[in-house]
Amino acid sequence: MAVNIDFNKCIYCMACIDQCPFGSIKDEGGKPVIDSSCRACGICIKNCPASAISLETREKTDLSAWKGILVFGEFLNGKLHPVTIELLGKANELAKKCGESIYIAIIGKNCQSAADEISHYPCGKVLVYDCCEFEYYRADVYTNALEDVINHLKPGIVLIGATPVGRSLAPCAATRFRTGLTADCTVLDVDENGSLAQIRPAFGGNIMAHIVTPFTRPQFATVRYKVMSPAEKTNESAKIENRTLPAEKLASKITALNASPKEEVLDIVDSERIVVAGKGVKTQADLEMISDFARSIGAQLAGTRPMVEAGWIHANRQIGLSGRTVKPKLIITCGVSGAVQFVAGMKSSDTIIAINTDESAPIFSVANYAVKGDLYKVIPKLKQAFSDYERRL
Repeated sequence: MAVNIDFNKCIYCMACIDQCPFGSIKDEGGKPVIDSSCRACGICIKNCPASAISLETREKTDLSAWKGILVFGEFLNGKLHPVTIELLGKANELAKKCGESIYIAIIGKNCQSAADEISHYPCGKVLVYDCCEFEYYRADVYTNALEDVINHLKPGIVLIGATPVGRSLAPCAATRFRTGLTADCTVLDVDENGSLAQIRPAFGGNIMAHIVTPFTRPQFATVRYKVMSPAEKTNESAKIENRTLPAEKLASKITALNASPKEEVLDIVDSERIVVAGKGVKTQADLEMISDFARSIGAQLAGTRPMVEAGWIHANRQIGLSGRTVKPKLIITCGVSGAVQFVAGMKSSDTIIAINTDESAPIFSVANYAVKGDLYKVIPKLKQAFSDYERRL
């Protein structure tokens, strides 16, 4: 759907400009013009005294005009987010199936070195928007830049990391193009026509939803960090194209007053060893036994959603669909049943050891090593086994 102005009825009172809550209607030479930031909310339609504004069905998109895969390279605080490399890995898989090109867009201040770095990964072209207005993430100017690169390339698919920045930017850009967006995808596939199958858990992980965007382009999808396999560097170097935006597109309605660095803490997402506490832990005091075991083997402590809801573990240590997605070299679950929501956040781990008294627990179906037993008896023995092994080394 799109908002249209009938200039045979318009009396040029400009009331629509004042009424628009998004500033999407501009005065261009005494004529009201609706830009791509319009949300089609209908407020201008209700308040037009001449009934000159209406909501109309858009013409069907020419899907054949949209080709290629665009990856948004998230650049903040002087470096690329590693999810970019994972998105490139998935883009490379998809491109091989449909025979299309891969592009990367990097937006930021002093991001040229990041463009040089990413150009050695499998892609056809790196497009760079490097200026001081992109020092901080501001949704409006970042969306203007992404809109510019999409209009320039007309990619059929746009992949964005499901980071705090990506979760803000992706819906803004999808709204600009009146197209679909699937968030937090766990599986992506593509056919020879470039139609993207976007698969993600839904209804609390009880079903896997298969989502397609059949009538509009581009097809937007966000993907969590640590879900896809990263791309590998190549011996070739992609072409780098520097692009600029006109001054009015760099003028933000958001003013960054100051910024202070957040204290860096080791996120469980980056941990190579993780020990997870589940409902099998009887009391909060007993959690110290699990925490002590984790420390003894150089692992980070994590938990399931019930542990977080009970207030025993901080929310930033929750694994699952509503928490973190992890991919450590080793993960040991203690008293975790293995609900679908939890498993979706850790099933890609290299080695999974599960401890549970219930031999039919779902966690055993994804574990590399299943230990049927009481965690209160198993953990002390496992801690001693790790200690003996490391002494032998």
